[in-house]
Amino acid sequence: SARRPVDAAAPGPLDREPVREPLLTGIKAIDAAVPIGLGQRELILGDRETGKSSIAIDTIINQRHSGVVCVYVSIGSKRASVKETIDELAANEALSHTVMVVADAAEPAPLRYLAAYAGCTLAEWFAYQGRDALVVYDDLTRHAEAYRDISLLLRRPPSREAYPGDIFFVQARLMERSFKLNQALGGGSVTALPILETQQGNISGFIPTNVISMTDGQVYLDSSLFAEGQLPAIDIGRSVSRVGGSAQFPSLREAASNVRIELSQFGEVRGFARFGTILDETTKAQLRRGERVTQLLLQPERHPVSLAVQVALFWALKHELLEDLPPELAPAFEARVGELQSHFPDLDALLRSQTGLVDSARRAVEAWIAAAKREAVSGRGP
Repeated sequence: SARRPVDAAAPGPLDREPVREPLLTGIKAIDAAVPIGLGQRELILGDRETGKSSIAIDTIINQRHSGVVCVYVSIGSKRASVKETIDELAANEALSHTVMVVADAAEPAPLRYLAAYAGCTLAEWFAYQGRDALVVYDDLTRHAEAYRDISLLLRRPPSREAYPGDIFFVQARLMERSFKLNQALGGGSVTALPILETQQGNISGFIPTNVISMTDGQVYLDSSLFAEGQLPAIDIGRSVSRVGGSAQFPSLREAASNVRIELSQFGEVRGFARFGTILDETTKAQLRRGERVTQLLLQPERHPVSLAVQVALFWALKHELLEDLPPELAPAFEARVGELQSHFPDLDALLRSQTGLVDSARRAVEAWIAAAKREAVSGRGP
């Protein structure tokens, strides 16, 4: 019913607004430490098989009731992998708000190259209708390779790693088409989650450095964390959001304000502890607290966590309400917190609307935490 050019100009600066509205991914490590806002470009990068696509799929699943339309662009993947992704989205009731744009590995290079622009154009159509759209590019490494194939066939002079000289322009033009429109144009937005594959953790490669410079931050997945079973394998120390707390719910920002600092301190202290150094009580307390934070950030796939549950968990951690809870009961405590959410049905909406944790919300959160601790210790259900 409508036609749009696949290669369109991005909105100008006067047509945009600053990124201030949060986009909840449902992944605790991202929402707490690397928040993403509507209209932002947040790169997901890491080695092969470290869970990059899984983070994007979980983010799409978490938009089921948010009103955000999702566009998943699959570039150069095997057809079996594409089918698995579609089945995952269908099993989690996410296909009703998701558009799949597929140019699999069997498609010619021009189609793999154009797929990213086609997906972006679909997302823009929703944005110009006043809606919020999320577009996932999986992945831009294969997109760059497709453009390199085309350029070499056209006998254009190759540059570094045989990529053509204008590869930066090609992908920067795509990234600039992520935006938050001003209210005069309807207030819609396009949020981009480009995915890149690195080789042995090398983020200084040609394409990774290019795309890092175009985006508003990156979520870095570490293969060593993945091998240790810390999932999602997000290295918070090397991940960053240049939008930061301005695109985070104030209640979550208040509850999770010390997560990055504590993880940084834990990393430093753990390095000394490995050498068998005699540690004082303060250092031992830092180690125990760092292990609690790390344990809290663990999360299985396809289990997005709501805003209210995240605030309760990080509030309990920040105010040391879990110090008397044995570490082995931490998973049971978190499970009880999720189960008790039905006892506080209005808390999620209250936390979204308030400028922080007002007294009524704080009392509700602390009562919720106390009940979850009792049930985790006793081993009873809610």
